[in-house]
Order: sequence, then structure tokens, then C-alpha cells
Amino acid sequence: MKTNLLSIFALALFFAGAPNTSTYQIGDSIADFSLKNVDGKEVTLSNYADKGAIIVFDCNTCPYSKAYRDRIIDLNSKFASKGYPVIAINSNDPQKSPGDSFDEMVSYAAKHDYKHAYLYDADQSIAKAFGATNTPHVFIVKKNAGKMVLNYIGAIDNNTKDAAAADKKYVEDAVEALLKGNKPETTKTKAIGCTIKWTS
Repeated sequence: MKTNLLSIFALALFFAGAPNTSTYQIGDSIADFSLKNVDGKEVTLSNYADKGAIIVFDCNTCPYSKAYRDRIIDLNSKFASKGYPVIAINSNDPQKSPGDSFDEMVSYAAKHDYKHAYLYDADQSIAKAFGATNTPHVFIVKKNAGKMVLNYIGAIDNNTKDAAAADKKYVEDAVEALLKGNKPETTKTKAIGCTIKWTS
């Protein structure tokens, strides 16, 4: 009996420390998805992306999202025409963060003249599939033989407070590498931001 209990305890420790393999990892193919955009239309990843996409889990209310707002807009301005548009996704529970409701998203996008998609992940299933934890949290996918393959996960750059002071522009560098047919030099960094407000 003692041996069995020890075995069960050891297994519990193993699984507690095991990585969550149910979320996407670098090199994985992303399942296609459709979500409602702030213009009321459905956006489907496979139809929206030409060569790939810069998927950003974002929101209206987080100070980090606000600090990166103009940089996210600039990423879309720079790369959408090259086949890598920004697709921002808000997965926050509006019951816990009323400022992140769909109606508030519509107002926020209009106020800041969003040209990029800003989608509502109402049941949080897309955030969970990606393993998104923060706002902002970036996932770059590249279309390869009809599949969207994950090539980068993490932060936009290495300076939240001052875009001009950032000397590591992870997302820009990753997309530029992909456009040249290369793999990004850096494929994973730590996303810094507010935690996603999960439904209880």
C-alpha cells in the first residue's frame, strides 16, 4: 500500500510539473478560427491572412496595452501590405472588466482609428488554444502549404514605456525574417502585461 501511495504521489508531481502541451508551440499548425470584428463582420484567419498574420491578444483597459497601442497600429501599417496584417483579439471577461465589452471595443477602435481587425473572443476559446496569458501577447503565424504555422510567441519589443528606447524589436525582426524566407532568430520571449481576465 505504501509503495502504491508513493507511486501515485510521484505521478502527481510529474504531471504538476509537466508543461501544458494542449496549447500551441513553435512549429505547430494553427487551427482556423472565425471571430466577430468591431465592424460586426466575421473575420476568418485563413481568409484574412495572405502570407501570415501578427496575432495580438489585446484589450482596451490594460495600461500595457495602452502603452503598446500605437506600436500595434504601426505594425499593421508596416506589414499588412506585405501580407502580415495585425489581428488583435480581446478575450477579457466583460463581467470582470466592463471596459472590455464588445460595445466598448467598437468605441475604442473608432476613437483610435484602428485599421486592423479587433476581434471578440467571447468564450475565450481562442486565447486558451494559443496559451495566451497577457495583454498584449503576440503570436506570429506564417502560411505554409495552406497551413498557418506558429513562428514566434511573446512580446512586441523590450521596452514597454518607450518605443524609441527599445533596442530589441522582436515582432518586427521576426516578420522581416519571415518575409525574406528565413526563420526568426528569436522565437520566444516573455510577454509583459496585464493577465487576461478569465471567466470564473
